[in-house]
Amino acid sequence: MKKVAFYTLGCKLNFSETSTLARLFEQRGYQRVEFTDTPDIFVINTCSVTENADKKCKKVVKEAKKVSPDSYVTIVGCYAQLKPKEISEITGVDAVLGAAEKFRLLDLLDGFEKKSEAVIHHSPISAATDYYCSFSQNDRTRTFLKVQDGCNYSCTFCTIPLARGDSRSDSIENIVRTARQIAQTDVKEVVLTGVNIGDFGLQNGIRTERFLDLIKALDEVDGIERFRISSIEPNLLTDEVIEFVAVSKKFVPHFHIPLQSGNNKILRLMRRRYKRELYAERVAKIKSLMPDCCIGVDVIIGFPGETEEDFLETYQFLNDLDISYLHVFTYSERPNTHAITLPGVVSMADRNKRSQMLHILSEKKRRYFYEQQLGKVSTVLFEDDAEDGQIHGFTENYVRVTAKFDPVLVNELKPLRLTSINEKGTVEVKEVEQEVLVHS
Repeated sequence: MKKVAFYTLGCKLNFSETSTLARLFEQRGYQRVEFTDTPDIFVINTCSVTENADKKCKKVVKEAKKVSPDSYVTIVGCYAQLKPKEISEITGVDAVLGAAEKFRLLDLLDGFEKKSEAVIHHSPISAATDYYCSFSQNDRTRTFLKVQDGCNYSCTFCTIPLARGDSRSDSIENIVRTARQIAQTDVKEVVLTGVNIGDFGLQNGIRTERFLDLIKALDEVDGIERFRISSIEPNLLTDEVIEFVAVSKKFVPHFHIPLQSGNNKILRLMRRRYKRELYAERVAKIKSLMPDCCIGVDVIIGFPGETEEDFLETYQFLNDLDISYLHVFTYSERPNTHAITLPGVVSMADRNKRSQMLHILSEKKRRYFYEQQLGKVSTVLFEDDAEDGQIHGFTENYVRVTAKFDPVLVNELKPLRLTSINEKGTVEVKEVEQEVLVHS
């Protein structure tokens, strides 16, 4: 029985697809093992959102060959679609598969026999039209369920449409069926993921269903306690979606909404489909219905044309918003994007300074959000981890908590009172006092 190991770079969507690839191997009689367990085959699922992700791919290949010098190394994912020839020339790589080929790798790489040079199976991105159901399993406490793939947007900084193709979705019927299958595995939380999940509903280029109807259907699935929506575009996060989450049985009060810039000039250069005023309206709507809702924000700093004044406008906009944390991305030049043709390149020194300022702001926002939750009772889903005798978990509104390790708590939902923030920035908890009923 040949042994196969997987390594995932990038987003939750990649994690869901890696897990699905692993199940395909197991169905064919391969044994899935850890990266360090001298595998016969490595499958590395790549990202290409930033230049750093490309460099990480090369490093993982190098480490794989150290662990198992005679192994067969296969590269799939976004970087593989964008740069197949370049990847094939990395020392140690045996095969590269594009977006249209990655789920057929067991047939295309029959037997995983080494050739004199790396094998490339790659089609133009226009060939990536099929939809493959994917979800993670046995990797984490929660499951990442892919509901949508590809993107029809043309943001000037982004390579994802070039790497994943046009927007396409599974059907609500299939997703609900998969969710019921996941419910049989004792998973407590499912995270909905995709490239642009608010654009859910396109099948063969025709809109047949809506994201709102999807989440309404999933809310009725028995056996899963919590659903969490991953990143969703502000122009697609409708009042109806927010209003439904506010009253739903299972969808938790947590949104991650990409902003990218708080300056309308930069948003226009990025070809984003909204202005900062709409973003502020979305946040206000959420907080009016769910005051304790956690709101995460993606921001790109150092985009071409971003002056110091533009950045400070973004900083002040974020500072004034009732949000909970930031994911800060330093702009990096990507081939075949419109952004690299724009004037006004920002120096790396300025990019680094702006990034540091927003990271500090993020920590302040997160701490303030945590402070607002102290004294309240929340339901914590505990992770399968242990560090210095402590176990960690997340509340429904994404507060990270810590408690004394108890194996019984793993993958359990437990109501606890949030008491204080420790020196590591996580929240301490205690048991909820039992109510004493006094009968007169």
